[in-house]
Amino acid sequence: MKRSLKIKYAILAIVIFLIEVFIALYINDSFIRPFLGDVLVVGLIYCAVMAFTSYRVVTIAISTLIFSYMVELAQYAQVVNLLGLSDNKWARIIIGTSFSWWDMVCYTLGFIIILLIEKNKRIMKISQ
Repeated sequence: MKRSLKIKYAILAIVIFLIEVFIALYINDSFIRPFLGDVLVVGLIYCAVMAFTSYRVVTIAISTLIFSYMVELAQYAQVVNLLGLSDNKWARIIIGTSFSWWDMVCYTLGFIIILLIEKNKRIMKISQ
């Protein structure tokens, strides 16, 4: 199977990544950083994977959601500490250190938004 870059997904992944970096560096509030950032990270992962694969939308969306849940569960299990990486700033940022049910809700919301956007794209394509 030939794999090619889907430029729209790649550009969107880069844009979401830059938004996430901006949030991480400059936003320290009680809504955007903890909630919107978690909703967006699901979209970031989804777009990055879609840019390089030809799997179905639902397959990638569900896989992204499961991956997000697994990272959150790794935080619950204190994987950073178990791996002896508690002093590693990047490990703490990438893996995270604290479990939250709200994060799970945000990941689910991000998943739903992805499906709604993709469904809307398909409907718009059909109606043209």
